[in-house]
Amino acid sequence: MPDMSGVARGKIMPAAKYCEIEGMNLPEALLLLTVTGDYPEDVRAINPSDGDIFCRGDASTIRLVPWALEPTAQVIHDCFYPNGSPVDGSPRHVLRRVLGLYEARGWKPVVAPELEFYLVKPNTDPDYPLEPPIGRSGRAESGRQSYSIDALAEHEPLIEEIYDFCEAQDIHLDTLNHESGAAQMEINLIHGDPLELADQAFLFKRTVREAAHRHGMYATFMAKPMEEEPGSAMHIHQSVVDLETGRNAFSDTEGGESPLFSAHIAGLQKYLPAAMSVLAPNVNSYRRITRWYAAPINLQWGYDNRTTGLRVPNSEPEGMRVENRVGGADANPYLAIAASLACGYLGMIEKLEPSEPLEGSAYELPYSLPNGLQESLSLLRASQPLIDALGEHFALAYTAVKDGELNHFHKVISSWEREFLLLNV
Repeated sequence: MPDMSGVARGKIMPAAKYCEIEGMNLPEALLLLTVTGDYPEDVRAINPSDGDIFCRGDASTIRLVPWALEPTAQVIHDCFYPNGSPVDGSPRHVLRRVLGLYEARGWKPVVAPELEFYLVKPNTDPDYPLEPPIGRSGRAESGRQSYSIDALAEHEPLIEEIYDFCEAQDIHLDTLNHESGAAQMEINLIHGDPLELADQAFLFKRTVREAAHRHGMYATFMAKPMEEEPGSAMHIHQSVVDLETGRNAFSDTEGGESPLFSAHIAGLQKYLPAAMSVLAPNVNSYRRITRWYAAPINLQWGYDNRTTGLRVPNSEPEGMRVENRVGGADANPYLAIAASLACGYLGMIEKLEPSEPLEGSAYELPYSLPNGLQESLSLLRASQPLIDALGEHFALAYTAVKDGELNHFHKVISSWEREFLLLNV
């Protein structure tokens, strides 16, 4: 099961034993582990009995583990209390909850995530900066190789293994390209059901890290792993299908933009700042939100405009969609997709109106996104409509987990402080 940070938690057991119970028992508190392995200080978020929850396997997610030495299956689980009710703090349930809101209105969202990541040399001492790995040429990349085929070929054996592993797990990759960072890649997943795509993104991250290990390097989905390189994003393309007609609800009968399309964008503009701690969940996430570094700094929207936080790609009416470019690759895919869809949903039910589309560069305009995790968490706590959409208990638990991580970070003295403050102040 994915925890709040998207870390895979679970057990390994003999298949015969697993089939007897069709699941596993795990402590509910595992969902509340911070990324540092601690528990939050806010005891309201924790079951005082530290009791078990039952994790029931979703049979549609059973996949071969292609790198396992012995025949091994993996299965993603939904979480339930002993009385059969779902664990509302479970990331998979949060996404199901948002999808239920859409279904009640006769809508079905469609998403397509794009994930960026870096390949780096093994780094066993966290005090040392990350470096690109050595490629087939015997040299490390210097960066700025956007869409270079030769730069991709430097790591062709690894890329081929990633594709093989993904094919074995029914992870439907569309395209892979080299991004502008040194040994930075981007993978596009084929559009489809949000829960299925979140499952694929969850498995993809694990797969890429495993494949990289096998080739003597690390793969990292940190939002900003290197100082002088651009950050890594998780862009989410999203649209909505009308369940009654089967048509894209973002297009009207004449192929133009529908009122729901405009309202969806307006909802993203209004509520994404409050959802920012879900889409940018770590202290490091906000280092990516930097002017001129291929990351949005505000929530302007525009047609095929990559400087905006919300881009409308060129498409036929049936493919009308909006690309949310705000989220980082470090986000939990279940929660990021849930939060992005929730913001658009609120705009649709509130019949909001967006700003005018931007034709120039959004980098010329001021920042309008939160500039840190603490501010983001405050905005989430103050947004009752978004809390209602994601779930009251989830919001309490999630903010408690992130408060714990923030408190842990504030105890760390960085090399910057030692370099510039030690003998100067």
